[in-house]
Amino acid sequence: MSSSTQRAAPSATARPPVTPQLAATRVMAVLRSAGPAGLPPVAGALAAGGVNCLEVSLTTPGALDALARIADALGPRAAVGAGTVLTVAQARDALAAGARFLVAPVVDGDVIRLAADLGVPCYPGAWTPTEVRTGWDAGAAAVKLFPAGTGGPGHVRQLTAPLPHIPLVAVGGVEPARARAYLDAGAFAVGIGSPLLGGADADPTPEALERLTGRARALVAALGVLAGEAEGGR
Repeated sequence: MSSSTQRAAPSATARPPVTPQLAATRVMAVLRSAGPAGLPPVAGALAAGGVNCLEVSLTTPGALDALARIADALGPRAAVGAGTVLTVAQARDALAAGARFLVAPVVDGDVIRLAADLGVPCYPGAWTPTEVRTGWDAGAAAVKLFPAGTGGPGHVRQLTAPLPHIPLVAVGGVEPARARAYLDAGAFAVGIGSPLLGGADADPTPEALERLTGRARALVAALGVLAGEAEGGR
């Protein structure tokens, strides 16, 4: 196959490592809301429960301002990134706002390579084996299996059989109660949004935030044993 039809995979030194907070907990919280006001308190509640890898979706109005506020408030104990990044321009804006990683629902080679060139982890969304490999070869730190809930843990198992070297982050339709099943099936990590937030973003009362911290703590505990086992195998 000619070089014009196949781009060589980047060297190991060119591929940014997985976000440390994601590698440690194996869970990314997806913060998507109708407005930005509730996201900073929600982020604080999640971090208090041990979920400290936080994706702020650009579909949220005022997302970049919320991202910057969250990153400033939580500091180095949390990694805050941007989600639903569809263009290079969005990627640059997110990085300028303080994003430490980028997440996308699709495979866009330009976005992935920009992130890799800057040493920033990127998690492109893919569904098929071809898409998974394309995202990985472009320089993704891991590939987001999206929407994961459509195929469930079985789809993860089928993908990891021929592609065991590509870490998958299962996102979309993943319920906290089933999160461990995705890791059991071979996923590197999971990403969970509204099922974890439980509406706290819309009504961040002290009680709602306390319940959110409890859900975050329980999720981290449920994934903890497997995360420790997987750490030595990836």
